[in-house]
Amino acid sequence: MFDIRRISNSRWWHKKKNWIFFGTFLLLLFIRISKGSVYKDIYYFISKPFWPGKFQKEVIIKSTNQELLINLNLLKKDNKRLREILSLQDTSIDDIISAAVISRKTGSWWRQIILNKGSKDGVEIGSIVIGPGGLLGRVNNTSLFTASVILLTSPESKVGVWLDRIQINGLLVGVGDDYPSLILYTKNADIKVGDFVSSSPASTLLPPNIPIGIIQSVDKPSKAKKTAKISLLANPYAIDWVQILKVKI
Repeated sequence: MFDIRRISNSRWWHKKKNWIFFGTFLLLLFIRISKGSVYKDIYYFISKPFWPGKFQKEVIIKSTNQELLINLNLLKKDNKRLREILSLQDTSIDDIISAAVISRKTGSWWRQIILNKGSKDGVEIGSIVIGPGGLLGRVNNTSLFTASVILLTSPESKVGVWLDRIQINGLLVGVGDDYPSLILYTKNADIKVGDFVSSSPASTLLPPNIPIGIIQSVDKPSKAKKTAKISLLANPYAIDWVQILKVKI
């Protein structure tokens, strides 16, 4: 009788052990098929209490901001030093004069606007005029109370510009319509529609990096140069207020 019970208990243990192995096999197979997603979810909840806290995040953000600020200050110092070496123009807040547009001649051949600030306000011939979007033109005449601005679209306008994508200087020339012409004195320049154009860092007349426009179309290259049409970012037809940047000569 004792032997029968022992054999019976032994058989039950073996059956239970088989089920444990079988269950473990199914679990491993499921993890394999699911590519460990269940394990990752479990790990997500287990490790959550040990995640970096808000304080650690703030410390990292603060350190990153400090690093960026230091790099920015270093770049400003290098830029100032290089511009002093090259005797290039620089602009401060004290050199900016706000003015209203009181007259426009944007449809004529001359293409100019008149501002309500003149020589009594410190406006000088050659001062730079910018509006929402970027560069508009330069002051070419002043009275006591007003200033005339030749727009970039005027045939009298010639401005040195910079194409950052291909790192090359060019010349922006007004042709009497709404789209001044960009001239690059190399026919191999890889200019494309949509390229951004700004004032040249090498200019002795303009502060650097003033937005001007984007390339709208590229003309067929000639033997010695390549040209393109520029769509200006600042629209003189709609701008009522501008800023005048004094030029240091």
